Amino acid sequence: MRRVRYETRGGPLFAEEAPLPEPGPGELLVRAEAIGVTLPVVRKVTEAAEPVPLGGEIAGQVMAAGEGVTSFGTGDRVTGLCLGHGYADFALLHEVMASPVPADASAVDAVALVRSGLVALGALEAARPEPGEAALVTAAASGVGHLALQLARTRGAGRVVGAVSDPAKADFVRGLGADHVITYGDTGWGTPVDYVLDGVGGELLTPALHALVPEGRLVAYSSGGGTVQAYDLLVDAKSVIGFQMARIARGKPELYEQWREELWRLFAAGELRPVVHGEFALEDAAKAHGEIEGRSNLGKVVLIP
Repeated sequence: MRRVRYETRGGPLFAEEAPLPEPGPGELLVRAEAIGVTLPVVRKVTEAAEPVPLGGEIAGQVMAAGEGVTSFGTGDRVTGLCLGHGYADFALLHEVMASPVPADASAVDAVALVRSGLVALGALEAARPEPGEAALVTAAASGVGHLALQLARTRGAGRVVGAVSDPAKADFVRGLGADHVITYGDTGWGTPVDYVLDGVGGELLTPALHALVPEGRLVAYSSGGGTVQAYDLLVDAKSVIGFQMARIARGKPELYEQWREELWRLFAAGELRPVVHGEFALEDAAKAHGEIEGRSNLGKVVLIP
């Protein structure tokens, strides 16, 4: 089978022949039909001190199940987070990280919706939204952001603002339901909002915090880091809330499953529309990473083995 990896920090990425992995206890061997490309994985390639397996979101068909697996069998269609080598024709997916793909959904739908949607929905839940409140979503054209923007509307947001890096993304974000679109370099971000879902971090935290009304909430879910000044919180009693999907997956599996069901329900009802920016062949993984690094993607970037 083919597998994509790299040997030095920053790449290059290359495809190689590798042995077919054997599922261990609690694991599924999945023939991948679609693989999601995410910013955290791209950053691992460029920032991690040592090469790491390129894991991430996969969707496909179960080919074999390891000892103790009870929820899935050969032939089932599943999606989930692969913690090992996920950029491959076949990957190992732990049973607890897997969920079924509905018959009327494709593998591409699954990788565009589930993991990114879980992050978006979890960040929204952390913001404790109330009907009629105003929301601002940064990285609003990204794989997570474009779903977060739509989810805010389904939760009754009275006004939804999308923040993007490039004005060329404005029409895309408006097409998903944003009332207003701003760019990061704008002087002032317009009328303050009740909560911000921030998928960028870094230097953007300060203007995002200033975009809040008094007692507003900022949910930070980016791997981009960043700091805020305590005074900026104290003066208007604002809050910064950190959110990490892995903590929910490990510690609250019932909630994790509840959110997955909610995403598929909204998808089936036509209320949540995942958008795929581009589909790349497995051997073109470097090009797919380039789309993420260049912040040019409008929606999800996907590899097709």
